[in-house]
Amino acid sequence: MTLHTPPPPLPPEGGRIVEEPMAEALSRRYLAYALSTITNRALPDVRDGFKPVHRRILYAMHQMRLNPQAAARKCAKVVGEVMGGYHPHGDASIYDALVRLAQDFAQRYPLVDGQGNFGNIDGDNAAAMRYTECKLTAAATLMLQGIDQDAVDFRPTYDDQDTEPTVLPAGFPNLLANGSSGIAVGMATSIPPHNVGELIDACLELLQRPEATTAELLAIVPGPDFPTGGVAVEGPAALLEAYETGRGGVRLRARWEIEDLGRGARQIVVTEVPYQIQKGRLIEQLAELIEQKKAPLLGDVRDESAEDVRIVIEPKSRTVEPEVLMETLFRLSDLEIRFPVNMTVLDADGTPRVLGLKGCLIAFLDHRRDVLIRRSRWRVEKIEKRLHLLEGLRLIFLNIDEVIRIVREEEQPKAVLIARFGLSEVQAEFVLDTRLRQLARLEELAIESEYKTLSDELAGLNALIVSPGKQSKRLAEDLEAVRKAMVSPRRTLISEASDTAAPPPMEAFIPREAITVILSERGWIRAARGKVEDPSELKFKEGDALGFLIPAYTTDKLLIAASDGRVFTVGADKLASGRGHGEPLRLMIDLEEGVGIVNLLAHQPGARLLIASRAGYGFIAPEDELLAQKRGGKQVLNGEMLAALRVTGDHVATIGENIKALIFPLAELPEMARGKGVKLQAFKQGGLADVTVFDGGHGPEWADGGGRRRNWPDWKDWLGKRAQAGRQGPRGLRKFR
Repeated sequence: MTLHTPPPPLPPEGGRIVEEPMAEALSRRYLAYALSTITNRALPDVRDGFKPVHRRILYAMHQMRLNPQAAARKCAKVVGEVMGGYHPHGDASIYDALVRLAQDFAQRYPLVDGQGNFGNIDGDNAAAMRYTECKLTAAATLMLQGIDQDAVDFRPTYDDQDTEPTVLPAGFPNLLANGSSGIAVGMATSIPPHNVGELIDACLELLQRPEATTAELLAIVPGPDFPTGGVAVEGPAALLEAYETGRGGVRLRARWEIEDLGRGARQIVVTEVPYQIQKGRLIEQLAELIEQKKAPLLGDVRDESAEDVRIVIEPKSRTVEPEVLMETLFRLSDLEIRFPVNMTVLDADGTPRVLGLKGCLIAFLDHRRDVLIRRSRWRVEKIEKRLHLLEGLRLIFLNIDEVIRIVREEEQPKAVLIARFGLSEVQAEFVLDTRLRQLARLEELAIESEYKTLSDELAGLNALIVSPGKQSKRLAEDLEAVRKAMVSPRRTLISEASDTAAPPPMEAFIPREAITVILSERGWIRAARGKVEDPSELKFKEGDALGFLIPAYTTDKLLIAASDGRVFTVGADKLASGRGHGEPLRLMIDLEEGVGIVNLLAHQPGARLLIASRAGYGFIAPEDELLAQKRGGKQVLNGEMLAALRVTGDHVATIGENIKALIFPLAELPEMARGKGVKLQAFKQGGLADVTVFDGGHGPEWADGGGRRRNWPDWKDWLGKRAQAGRQGPRGLRKFR
């Protein structure tokens, strides 16, 4: 926001009224508020990943020497120290930030070691600060390492009584490791946590190959790694776009498994819930779905969690598929969430920017390089001061007798030492303060050894400061050490899932039960539960008999092929009970009078049918293309349909009404969804009597007049090309089925 007019001049001394247009006054003050919110409250720094309150908490605890080896102190003491010295805001906001730094279900790498009740994943709040205690974790010490060695800039605190760091040295990429979220004025940030081992590997790759692309980095950092685990099911393309642009989202699901209870009973156990989802609220949400009957496949839900998450979900019945139930719950509840990715951060200059994965890692490495150089220069200064003193001592050892005489006899030994040996004032003071026992021979050797060691270190540091290559090597060594100290296995599984935006099909809500479909010759259809062991015991209306008997499930779609060339679709769950005679099929489909049923099948996705007409034409049709949505079915064959057989082999055998048979490879038939097809067998008169599909490895079978099945061992004698006339069939061959 740009102000085009300068602020009005201040009123004279003692005045209280400033004349200024209201719009300009509001704009100027709102801009100041917005900038303060953005830079001092809501957005994290890309270098250390902290907002001011978190940085001040860690620095105050560092000043209180609450390191991992120290005893914990009351959180109230820490909050008071932060509020009084660094953060002029309420104690509640400071304590809330401190609690979050200690929660292992909120932070991938907790920075505060909390002792006491710090809340839980159910959504319960932490105890009051007067009851809880805290100290720093080992990860926090890595973030603060070198802060007393001029590694970062300091600024005055709000009351000018002390100083505070503008940024922490940050031994690991905390911004991406622990993530961040916040809402400012006109902008917001939402950064998911990641695995620090993967992040460091990506940093090492960038140190070796700065030109590495985001896609190459994603091969190392495949996605977020949330502290509560779960399964990230966002596609690779969407993840690449989010990490390339800094904006996007990640679909995160609960992790679950199936427990077999025996006798066909199963239950679903959720072991990990999505990040930032309160387990207690999630269970209430699932219970509401049952109460409001929005999840008809869900029977019951209960919480059996102890230290680990264990949410038990019971299907409505044994026939409910757990995968279908979970897909429904993912769509209806917080078992699946979309975690937004919005990498809005403050850069090294304090400017809000949106960075991708590579930009954040490069900013971290630039910061670490700056910290390394500053710490090296600080160490160089210390070494140079020490070497200056050691040089004075070395000179004294060469003239020890003269020095002792001067100290004993001269009234102003300091001035005489400076004049006699050319010492500096600091060296002279150091010599005079040295104890006599430090002038022994062994001490001289120790001084020479220290002088050589420090000289070598000084040379190495000076070379490091001016060499980017040496700096990169040192950064890599430091990151490797951090990686060994913080390595932990990945918790979030990176996977893919189907889109659950659309509701599941209606058959998903149908309990899956085994049935036997019974269709009589006169067209009465019904479904008997289970398997019909003895078809002869089935009862029909007077003058009727069994036409078709097929096993199926209530979730199946039935394909009904009619002689007029149409294929109808009926849901198996719509059939009448097998206890009676059923109901007429014509009440379910628009089947005209005089049209017969050619075949009845339970649809198998991906399967194929051989469609043949009485005129001797045919083709292969995919079953998925035959499913009809309307009562009128689908017109598949142009002509009178003779057969609709499921393809289960690689050869076709035909027999004409002239009793001539022909066998040819199935591959000679085209695959199509509808039409007339191609000629199967040539006839001078009559048409096709029957057709079958068989496996060439076993040979075909045919039915004799007595209803018995007979083998055809010499079938290859009838092998030819499609559309040939064939030759006289074996004695008794009239049909195959």
